[in-house]
Amino acid sequence: MIRNICITPRACTRVFAVVVCLIFIGNAAAQQQSSPSKLQQALVEILERQAEAWNEGNLEQFMDAYWKSEELTFCSGGNITRGWQATLDRYRQNYNDKEAMGHLTFADLEVSSLGADAALMLGRWKVTAKGQDYGGNFSLVWRKIDGHWKIIHDHTSSSESTEPAPADADK
Repeated sequence: MIRNICITPRACTRVFAVVVCLIFIGNAAAQQQSSPSKLQQALVEILERQAEAWNEGNLEQFMDAYWKSEELTFCSGGNITRGWQATLDRYRQNYNDKEAMGHLTFADLEVSSLGADAALMLGRWKVTAKGQDYGGNFSLVWRKIDGHWKIIHDHTSSSESTEPAPADADK
């Protein structure tokens, strides 16, 4: 078949170049799918630092991931909290000591780019405190501000079960 396509040496060179390009494109696509993106790695690392700070009982360090602005929004329990300080105060009110904070973990993280300087993250959270498990879902809107990824909007909900829903639950 290639013999029929390669009528001249120049045509053979073009066919070869196209085949090589397709191989490189295929390999690049396979590598992208098999390894997490740099964006996902960066945001997951920030969340890991957040969990460490939470588990150490350090709310101020936990809040480092949030945009330190009055424009920050945090939605939970049917309420909207506006501003970094108000969000920190809300956390302090609900989690007044390390024992109340318990142990935080994140799971099922999904990151979607919304452009060069914005991203959406979905995931699940779980806190084990005083012998009880609490958990739910969250969605975070991230923006790169002054070269640093910051959470500009957090929507966190609680669920009755801390176990992940079965993959076919919505069918």
